This record gives sequence, structure tokens and C-alpha cells, in this order.
Amino acid sequence: MAFPKDLALRFPGDFLFGVATAAYQIEGATCEDGRKPSIWDAFSKMPGRVYKGHSGDIACDHYHLWESDLDLIKSLGVDAYRFSIAWPRILPDGRGPVNEKGLDFYDRLIDGMVARGLKVYPTLYHWDLPLTLAGDGGWTARSTAEAFADYTEVVVRRLGDRMDALATINEPWCVCHLSHLYGIHAPGEKSVEAFAASVHTLNLAHGLGVQAARSVKPDLPMGIVINAHSVYPASDAPQDRQAAERAFQFNNGLFFEPMFEGRYPADVLDAFGDHMDIRDGDLKTIHQPLDWWGLNYYTPLRVKADTNVGAVYPMAETVPPAPGPELTDIGWEVYEKGLSDLLKDLDTRYPLPDCYITENGACYNDEPQDGVVNDQRRIDYLEKHFNAIADAREAGVPVKGYFLWSLMDNFEWAEGYRMRFGIVHVDYDTQVRTLKNSALWYRDFLEAHRQG
Repeated sequence: MAFPKDLALRFPGDFLFGVATAAYQIEGATCEDGRKPSIWDAFSKMPGRVYKGHSGDIACDHYHLWESDLDLIKSLGVDAYRFSIAWPRILPDGRGPVNEKGLDFYDRLIDGMVARGLKVYPTLYHWDLPLTLAGDGGWTARSTAEAFADYTEVVVRRLGDRMDALATINEPWCVCHLSHLYGIHAPGEKSVEAFAASVHTLNLAHGLGVQAARSVKPDLPMGIVINAHSVYPASDAPQDRQAAERAFQFNNGLFFEPMFEGRYPADVLDAFGDHMDIRDGDLKTIHQPLDWWGLNYYTPLRVKADTNVGAVYPMAETVPPAPGPELTDIGWEVYEKGLSDLLKDLDTRYPLPDCYITENGACYNDEPQDGVVNDQRRIDYLEKHFNAIADAREAGVPVKGYFLWSLMDNFEWAEGYRMRFGIVHVDYDTQVRTLKNSALWYRDFLEAHRQG
């Protein structure tokens, strides 16, 4: 597939390129080999929660097709594969007895990656909390952070010797805001108190997880994956600029500041501190030195001041994209400058380690025509965002790698199977994989990058 040859040359030879997936979105086999339900297994069975009642019961059947999927990944010419480990496969009740068959699966998967020369980039938690822990309060309960540390130790002890880097948690914003405040993702709560409690529990789980991993394998590069928001004011009016800064702290600062500076933003504490159960030593635990961090970016956030009587923090109202900007098929604005702006802003605000773009991609629901999936819009999206990453690098931001979301079409959470982010098309009835034109474009881009 054609692409500007100079684009590949904007990245150094040691820049890491990969693809990414998540366990519940692709594995299926939710009741096999000792796995017990997660909160998403339960949530997807609740009427009205997921589009047409779709679930991850079968998904892409990766649990059985993993070998051919790894061959497919290898055929793309990528350096690395980012995937997640399903907590309910390892500790089916969240704590207690270890399920050896679950560990065996990831043993085989990682060995298969190593055999194919693929670097191993797992994530410990990509939203599939064991359902048993939800009965104890889930992410609103401090005990879940302690359980996460136990789970981390089990995984690293068995699999850590072949990992190139490990992430604790994927997208804390989704776990806290989307799942406990807005009620869109599992467990579907709409509670300020639950949201505030989950923020601190999740931050604490991250810190305890890093400690647990390093207690087993001190030299394992540890990081976290954050879907930080690139926030823009709706106008240059002072009240809108102030609202944008509050929205930044509300969406980003409440994770970045404790993790990288050892404190919470003052406004966050004023608004939510009474519900966060912050104890002596917690912030020191959360503030673990990290080797890297991951940024997931898709679309910007635009806000204006919320001037309504009784408006609550952050007193910022989301503004929909004005008519004109390109939107993906899920309705997200395409704005690649948001990625470079965000990388530079975060690098200025916080003492951050090396960064990897751990997710970036677009939803376009193109279907095969005569065996070809012509997803030119996705190719255009990727090209724009590759240039944005190169711009940030050239401005001094230490971005070391990129993982494209997603390897294949899959279960897209509350959207079910109607939204397709993959560079590989999946026929969910037959499980046939078809490389889209974007996959061929990525393969050719990587070949040009290797040749320098």
C-alpha cells in the first residue's frame, strides 16, 4: 500500500512498533479451564447494558486460535504484541487458589511470541475484574487493591521471566469515570461516592502492584497505561480556559499527580477527598518510580464553563464537535494535533519516564468487498497520527514506541460487535480473519522503517 516514504524515516531504527488487544475482547472461552465470571460477563448479560446483548463469550475465539493469530501478527512485521492477562483465569475468585490451567494458557501464548521473535508487553488489568471481588465492593473497596497485588505476584512469578515490560492497569479513567460515575461500563454505577473511592483504590492497586512485581523480578520494566484527555476550551474566554484546566485535573491530574508526584490535585481533594479513604503511607505507595508509561489516544475533549446553578466539580461541560470536523464511525472527532499537544503538555507538567503510545486507532466499519476491505479512512487516520507522534518526538518528548489499536475487530465493550477498530476484519460467524488494506499499509510502512 502506498504511503509517504519519508514518514517511516521520521522514526529512529530502535523505535518499537506493535499491535494491541485485550483479553475479554478477543479470547472467548469464558467458561473453560477453570475461568470464572468477571464483572463484564455479568454486565453483558444485563438487559440494556450492551448493544443487542452482545458479550465476550466467544469473541474472536483467540483462546483456541492463538497460534494462527500469532502467525498473523508475525506476518505484519511488527516488533511487539501488547495483550492483557485475564485475572479470572489466574485467580478465578480474585484471591485464593491459583488456576494453573489459566497460567498454562499464557505460558503457551508467551512462549509462542518468543518463538516468533515478538517482544512481550502484557497488561495485568484490562477491566475484567473477577466477579467475586465485586461482591466485596469491587474497585470501591480497598481490599481489591490488596488482591491485585497478590494477583500480580502470582503472574510475575510464573511469567515474568519472558516479559519485556509490564503494565499494571489499562485506562484508569475508564475504570473510574466511565464505570463508576457515568455508568456506561461495568459495573455500571452512577455514584460520586463510588467514583471517588474507586480512584484511590485503583491508584493504590497500581502502587502495590508495582511493588509486588518488583519483589519477584526487580529488573522487570514497570509502567501503567493511561488514556489521558487532550482538553481544549471552547473559546478563549477566561471562564472556558479555567474550565479546561479543571477538566484536565479531573480527567488526568487525579492519576498523574499521585503516581508521578506523590500527591492529589488540591481541587480534587476538596471535591472528593471525603470519599477516598486516603491513609498514611498510601501516597508513598502510589508514587512508585516507573520505567515507562503508556498513553492511549483517540480523540480530543472540548469543554466550556458550566455556569448552571449547583454545577459540581469540575464545572466543565463537554462541547460536541462543531459541524465540519471529520468523525469516525463511533462518532469521535479526528484531531491528530491533540496527540502531539497532549504529549508535550504532559511532558512539561510531570516528571515522566519514557512514553509508549499503547493504543491509537480508529473505528471504521468497512466490510469486505470481493475479499478486500478498503479502509482508506483508517489509513489516513494512522498517517496523520504517526506524523503527530513524530512532531512530539522532534519537540523533545521521549516517545519510544507505538502499539496500534487494534490487531483485529473484537468485542467493543458497551458497543458490542457493531464497532470495528481492527486492521484485521473478523467474521464473527466463521472466525475468518481478513487483512484490511490498513494492515497491508502498516506492514509496508514497517518494512520501509526497517530498511531505513
